[in-house]
Amino acid sequence: MASQQHDAGAGAYLIRGAAILGGAPEDLLIRDGIIAERGRDLSADGAGMGNVTVIDAAGLVALPGMVDIHTHLREPGREDAETVETGTRAAALGGYTAVHAMANSTPVADTAGVVEQVLTLGRTAGWVDVRPVGAVTVGLAGEQLAELGAMADSRAHVRVFSDDGICVHDPVLMRRALEYVKAFDGVVAQHAQEPRLTAGAQMNEGEVSAVLGLTGWPAVAEESIIARDVLLAQHVGSRLHVCHVSTAGSVEIIRWAKSRGVNVTAEVTPHHLWLTDELARSYDPVYKVNPPLRTDADVQALRAALADGTIDVVGTDHAPHPSEHKECEWAQAAMGMTGLETALSVVQHTMIETGLMGWADFARVTSTAPAAIGRLADQGRPLDVGEPANVTLVDPAARWTVDPSKMATMGRNSPFAGRELPGKVVATFFKGHPTVLDGKLNTPYRWLAETPELPGTAAAGSF
Repeated sequence: MASQQHDAGAGAYLIRGAAILGGAPEDLLIRDGIIAERGRDLSADGAGMGNVTVIDAAGLVALPGMVDIHTHLREPGREDAETVETGTRAAALGGYTAVHAMANSTPVADTAGVVEQVLTLGRTAGWVDVRPVGAVTVGLAGEQLAELGAMADSRAHVRVFSDDGICVHDPVLMRRALEYVKAFDGVVAQHAQEPRLTAGAQMNEGEVSAVLGLTGWPAVAEESIIARDVLLAQHVGSRLHVCHVSTAGSVEIIRWAKSRGVNVTAEVTPHHLWLTDELARSYDPVYKVNPPLRTDADVQALRAALADGTIDVVGTDHAPHPSEHKECEWAQAAMGMTGLETALSVVQHTMIETGLMGWADFARVTSTAPAAIGRLADQGRPLDVGEPANVTLVDPAARWTVDPSKMATMGRNSPFAGRELPGKVVATFFKGHPTVLDGKLNTPYRWLAETPELPGTAAAGSF
């Protein structure tokens, strides 16, 4: 990607010859935070345009900025694992312009004060739009509802609530949460794991766990909670989102629920689209994750479900840990993998290069759909005139080898370390500002307003 500046003000960028959603090459003019023009052979010397930086994007694909529905930024309280600053730097380098920060920080994001703190940390960093996820229950303890309404009415305008990392296993409490969020068009994102079926579980229950002598994590522990919750969502007429779906059986339950008109959405992680429980034979804790890596049959079912829309989005479940929590024996190791800087490449490898999806589909599952689920009015928008300039430029022909030591995230627990991956983010524009240029961090966006935009109403046909 080559760039040059034309004399004329400031903050304008002319992207030349990018394949928008993988289609025919076109030009995009970004000015004042929006897409001002789209077409072919646009001029960089128009009257009143100011200083225009021209970016040669021949061979690159232009996508709407990616949106992660499931990110662990760890701050406040767990800055030894990640901070909002380091996590959002990783997000920008991965092509993201917005992330939803999960609630399992210390203290837990279960009050208006904590979610507003996370919002402020995100705005101070300036690399992406950080949208806090509120806890469903106080302290993630599963005993009483958190301050859902107060978090929804706060400056953070929380619309996604989750105890992720822990299942809301009490059906009465789950019903009450689903009923409560209806008042402000919220969604409950469930970590589907029946705790009594997974006590002491270390990996997927199956042939490999039997050979290794590790306590198995049965698929039914996930599937039973999803089956219960889609029925609850149907009963109360509320929105349910299922986090990190990992089994073929879960796919079938979600497909059935959607056929009955239940307002349910679901996500799959990049690692569950590729890796299997066979990797546990190495006893390398980098492959220990919740939910666990499953079988190849599950992987194939997840890919097919993402392609046909049964699974709506790719969520990274980016879960950085200090090295001492992963570089230890399997039984003592923390569960989780990093994902923000590798997600695009893994989805390209598993879905696009296999012919299951094209770049327009990629934009749907990594940007449009997650923005709609999170009710982010200015994210996931088409790359059209007048739309917010949240744009990612990708070189699909690039190849790179994953080296966790060179990543922006503090976490070194990438399951793709040493693997060669396709596709590389070349530039990320957040609100018209280039946070990433030439594949490197540029400068953060500086917020001018103290109060964030109110969440928008989902368009017809969205979630």
